[in-house]
Amino acid sequence: MRRSYEFLLRPTGKQAAALAQCLEDHRVLYNAALEHADVNAAVNILRAGLALRDAAEAA
Repeated sequence: MRRSYEFLLRPTGKQAAALAQCLEDHRVLYNAALEHADVNAAVNILRAGLALRDAAEAA
């Protein structure tokens, strides 16, 4: 039989503020990384399309 234990956070007010700030910082960083990945993907798709067009025109 498996037994598990659920750990609960009970931070002080100061710790809760620090955790909230940490969460906000990570949210901003994650969203910036997603946006960067989306932009790079779009650029790569555009480059691939231009390369295919150039190859077709050269043929």
